[in-house]
Amino acid sequence: MSPFRGEFSMRSFFRAFVKWQIFLLLFVAACTNPPYRGPDVVGAEEFVMDSYRIREGKFSILQMEGKESEELSSSMLDEYKDVINEGDVLKIALYHPTRGDLVTAVRSIGDTVGFRVSEGKVYLPDLAPVPVEGLTLQEAQEKIQALYREEIRDVDLFIAYKDRVVRKVELAGLVQVPSIPVDGRLRLFEALSIAKVPPNANLFKSYVVRDNCLLPVDMTKLMKEGDMEHNVVMRGGDKVYIAEPSASTLMVLGEVGKERVVDLPDGYMTLRKALAEAGGILSSGDRSYIQVIRGNIAHPKIYTLHWEHVVRLPNDSMLLIPGDIVYVAARPLSEWNRFVNDLLPTFIALDLVTKGIKGVGVNVP
Repeated sequence: MSPFRGEFSMRSFFRAFVKWQIFLLLFVAACTNPPYRGPDVVGAEEFVMDSYRIREGKFSILQMEGKESEELSSSMLDEYKDVINEGDVLKIALYHPTRGDLVTAVRSIGDTVGFRVSEGKVYLPDLAPVPVEGLTLQEAQEKIQALYREEIRDVDLFIAYKDRVVRKVELAGLVQVPSIPVDGRLRLFEALSIAKVPPNANLFKSYVVRDNCLLPVDMTKLMKEGDMEHNVVMRGGDKVYIAEPSASTLMVLGEVGKERVVDLPDGYMTLRKALAEAGGILSSGDRSYIQVIRGNIAHPKIYTLHWEHVVRLPNDSMLLIPGDIVYVAARPLSEWNRFVNDLLPTFIALDLVTKGIKGVGVNVP
């Protein structure tokens, strides 16, 4: 049996189940007042199906917005051999019971300026230049110690990094630590913990850059759901940006307690919570026509929902994403152009210009 046939059957069953749930809700609560259906309007079934796509995370949401991204390579999860590079500065110390002169000379340099790797080599007292680039600290320690022991018996050597010019992760935005050294084992989760990222940071809009390319990691899944498939091993030169809570938003307008812009730090929110954030639906609002407007404002996708959907369907099957507009009208929408003309001043009054107007397709000069 083809593995796809079982998947198709389950998907068909799920669609049928959702349709049946919604049919029952409409029949019991709204059979005499069905939701408005215009040429650009869809119903609760499609909203539920899209919500289950949203639950898959950041890259599924971006795909719904028409933004494709590459899959995360499993090799990015592999630890790597951390080696000495050109420009690294080493702290080297010697111990020997009688050669105090050599011990003092090496310690003096190690404690002050350190031993910089130049042309792949380090320069130490009483030794020819020693090639160390590409070696681990342990390998460099064994190599330099063996060279000293050819001249001085029982000498012991200790080595560590004093400074690493490029072997750091740089962090910006809502962080308290601007850089963190890497060692071939440091992972993103640990780096974000060290950086003291606040709990209200917008992880959906945060990102990791490597070699001038965005890495396809979902920090919300990593930090809030514990999905270690996104816990990449950090490399020198990586850049991490942690966004403000207001970096992604939605709007709730119309017959609600308070029209407002709502922050979406996780990249999605339940419809029930969004309505609660706006003070609920006023008595003047038509609960049969709760409409969610998604996508480009010139050619939107409009979902029409009934209040019974909001209160009876599972919370995680009614999800909103950045740029969505929840609109509760005293009467259903009839003409989209008229709606835009009537509410565009409200968009501006709610500071949509500075809080994501591009997310709904309005171009700002």
